[in-house]
Amino acid sequence: MIDGVEIHPLLRIPDERGTIYHMLKRTDAYFRDFGEVYFSSVYQGAIKGWHRHRQMILNYACVYGRIKLVLYDDRSQSPTRGELMEVFLGPDNYSLVVVPPQVWNGFKGMASESIVANCATLPHDPAEIERKDPFSNEIPYDWTLRHG
Repeated sequence: MIDGVEIHPLLRIPDERGTIYHMLKRTDAYFRDFGEVYFSSVYQGAIKGWHRHRQMILNYACVYGRIKLVLYDDRSQSPTRGELMEVFLGPDNYSLVVVPPQVWNGFKGMASESIVANCATLPHDPAEIERKDPFSNEIPYDWTLRHG
């Protein structure tokens, strides 16, 4: 685990009409603040990353499809500096991943189309985000499919 990253299993309530997917309540112990909620779709094999936020905390859940979320910690004072973390989110692991500020993150679509919800602690501000190419050698991660 990367220092400050949290994973919380989420509740699904299915019945014959469909399913309710819980994500985040202000009464949850890990709720910090509300800035905005947005949804990001990603197609199979597509990669959205790398990026990190200077102050914003991200609260990711994959509400449709399946993704591989990858995190990288290069924070100078972090006890997990240099660590990588993979989390597969979707129907088999319906969870909320809390990503602290300054942690690089990106995700890859694993289904024909996936939808990721983010309940961010700040409204979007382009000056608050930093981006890198997903194939940058600065982050030691290979997005290609691994067999075995």
